[in-house]
Amino acid sequence: MPVGIFRVCLVVITAIVNHPLLFPKENGTVPENTEEIIQKMKEREESLRLEQLRLEQEIADQEATQKALEKAAEVMEESKEEKVRWDMWTALSMVIFLLIELWRQDFQEGNWQDTGGEEDDMAVLGKAFKGVAFPDKAVLATFYEKRILGTTGDMARMREMVEGFADDLLEALRSVCNRDADMEVEDCMGVGSMYENWRVRKPFVCDLIVPFAPPEPYRFQSQTWCSGDSFPPDEQGYGTIKVCRADEHGTGCICDKTKLGEDMLCLLHSQANTTRPSSEMEDLLCFKNTQYLDADQVMKWFQIAVTKAWNRISHKYEFDLSFSLLDSPGALKIKFRSGKSIAFNLTPVVQYENSDVYFISHFPQSSLAADLPSSTHWFLTFAVYERRFIHLVSKMLPANACHVSCLQILSFLHGKQCSLTGPSGLTNYHLKTVMLHLLQARPGQDWAPEKLEARLQDMLKFLEKCLHEKKLCHFFIGNGKVPAELGFPIIFQRAEPLNLFRPFVLHRDVYRKTVDTFHEMLRNMSALIKEYTVHIPLAHTNGIHKESL
Repeated sequence: MPVGIFRVCLVVITAIVNHPLLFPKENGTVPENTEEIIQKMKEREESLRLEQLRLEQEIADQEATQKALEKAAEVMEESKEEKVRWDMWTALSMVIFLLIELWRQDFQEGNWQDTGGEEDDMAVLGKAFKGVAFPDKAVLATFYEKRILGTTGDMARMREMVEGFADDLLEALRSVCNRDADMEVEDCMGVGSMYENWRVRKPFVCDLIVPFAPPEPYRFQSQTWCSGDSFPPDEQGYGTIKVCRADEHGTGCICDKTKLGEDMLCLLHSQANTTRPSSEMEDLLCFKNTQYLDADQVMKWFQIAVTKAWNRISHKYEFDLSFSLLDSPGALKIKFRSGKSIAFNLTPVVQYENSDVYFISHFPQSSLAADLPSSTHWFLTFAVYERRFIHLVSKMLPANACHVSCLQILSFLHGKQCSLTGPSGLTNYHLKTVMLHLLQARPGQDWAPEKLEARLQDMLKFLEKCLHEKKLCHFFIGNGKVPAELGFPIIFQRAEPLNLFRPFVLHRDVYRKTVDTFHEMLRNMSALIKEYTVHIPLAHTNGIHKESL
């Protein structure tokens, strides 16, 4: 068996070795299908070449796509960096804007009226104060005692007499008025220089304001320039007063604006509660065909009511009472049989909401005061808060502080100069505003009585600076640093500052006259003061009572 298998294997190996295709002989012939094989090889070569071209194209496309993706990624990266930089600049700009806005609000609320420093003052005031001989402390003290204190000693008795008579007159006025149709008059209040103890010029005039309210069922609805609605610049500081029913809202019911048919009835208002006709609104002192209170109508009503009241009580007094100014509703004069007279102002006002700000029918006239836009526009007075502020600050100042003395001296000098060269655009109210600004700007110890000379110079420099800039801001309007103890309405603290010198911008002739008068007062100041301090012994000068200051 193994021998048979071996033989078979040997035969197979021999056959394989001798196969002509595996081991061809040297002189063997080429197979018959050689051309066909060559043709197939060429076709294969061509297909491989095309495949190579296709692969190269795909590789090129892939490289282009990769480059495009890389470029897009770079662009996106750059855009992100640019966006980050832009966001950073935007955020930085917003921060800067907010800082500027905060600074502006702080400047408006805290330093809306720049009091300036000494170097700034001298830079602006070099020409005005050049060559001005300022009186020393001793001369000022002597002048104050002789001229100021010597003429203001009777003010307390005069105030007491006028207030007592005014109370009696208003009580008689209430008795002659129809309580169902006429205005309701309240108690009077004293304001101004006589009640702030700095009035120096004669004749002494007491200023009393008399709040009044409409009869039931009506009420006053007030609107100011800073209440939200836009007011033109010439109406800054004014407001309007609307007469409404107590149950009527600001917009009113639609039945007041629409004519309802005879068969239609308003469910909110009964027939007995309908709005009064225009003739009855005029009886409520409103402007014709409107619901707005008319200052001229109020003036006529008040003068007639005061006249009736005086006729009722005139038999009790041994003097005559008359109106001293026809264009002022309450400018009254008491004339005694001896020839002496006492003047006082009894002015009707309307209370603003629940505050001590009042709408005043007629403001004291001056060359600077602009005409009212219309008789339905009322000027706002903050006289009650001004008096309270002075009283409050006086408690925190040193004993016998010189703030009132400075204002009295400045008021006296300006009044004397105006009597020599004619009226000026400056008023005593402007001078008081200057004092109020400096009272808030300077620490309390700077107002010690021995610093009278320095503070008087400060007031003159500050006033000169304001005239130079044509800007003197109202003390309360726009002042965010008003003491909370006063209870001052926040709406006026947040309002834009009101420039009391704005008319100087509009009336250049008044401005030039005012500046010339002020500079002339500076040059004549020493002579005016010495005029009232001659023949005073030096020992008497040194012995001034500080209690008087």
